[in-house]
Amino acid sequence: MCATCGCSGAAVRVTGEHTHSHDEHDHSHTHGHGEPDTHAEVHSPATTSPRLIRLEQDVLAKNDLLAGRNRDWFTDHGILALNLMSSPGAGKTTLLERTIRDVGPEFGISVIEGDQETQLDADRIGATGCRAVQINTGSGCHLDAEMLERGLRMLQPADRSVVLVENVGNLVCPALFDLGERAKVVIMSVTEGADKPLKYPQMFRGAEVLVLNKVDLLPHVDFEVERCTGFVKQVNPDLEVLRVSATRGDGLAAWYGWLRRQHDVDLPAAHRYAVVAATPSVMTR
Repeated sequence: MCATCGCSGAAVRVTGEHTHSHDEHDHSHTHGHGEPDTHAEVHSPATTSPRLIRLEQDVLAKNDLLAGRNRDWFTDHGILALNLMSSPGAGKTTLLERTIRDVGPEFGISVIEGDQETQLDADRIGATGCRAVQINTGSGCHLDAEMLERGLRMLQPADRSVVLVENVGNLVCPALFDLGERAKVVIMSVTEGADKPLKYPQMFRGAEVLVLNKVDLLPHVDFEVERCTGFVKQVNPDLEVLRVSATRGDGLAAWYGWLRRQHDVDLPAAHRYAVVAATPSVMTR
């Protein structure tokens, strides 16, 4: 168990509607589900220990291997997978709900929800009519590639669709673990400190886009947008910043445009902007 954050994968639960037997597809990564989860010590502050350094390297190497297999599977099926990350309360789930209602049919969106406990967010997503699978990590503070693979087995996303992964609310640990996603999306709200990019640089450095949410609250909070975007550019000069309000609708056209551009990269020209059929695909290599 991690000495810093208590992260452990021993209590991971994957919950959702599963319409296919695992025997119907070959998306197995030979993870050894009965083995103890050792990734917890990755976050230990005792980084001077050679044993802990080797353990961190081994754990991240194993995760990267599994993430690569997830990525290959997404590519084979023309699926755009995005990893949405933020601190708790930034508005990830609200943004997902609005996105699904506005452009869900265009992309055939399905969702994997990550939280330590409860199915509250998966229930919210399900209320939109979107298929969702909940992954509860127990004391774990992030999703990893193996958890995502298990979620995909249950989710069974359609070919040429979009899978949005809502990671556990945390600006530290999720940045370390590749899931096999096409891109990382950081969501930050104006109710947070403008200096978050400087305090959590690894999260912002690895992202493709920053969605700055709750801009409708700017008249009521002490938040300097230009100061924040300046910090963003110090950490990651290429990070695109989109200012939105998921509740009021400000800036969502730019967010949907970004999704379309990402989707187009993975789709053959004949399928671009097509409405994706909702029929689940069988995971085969």
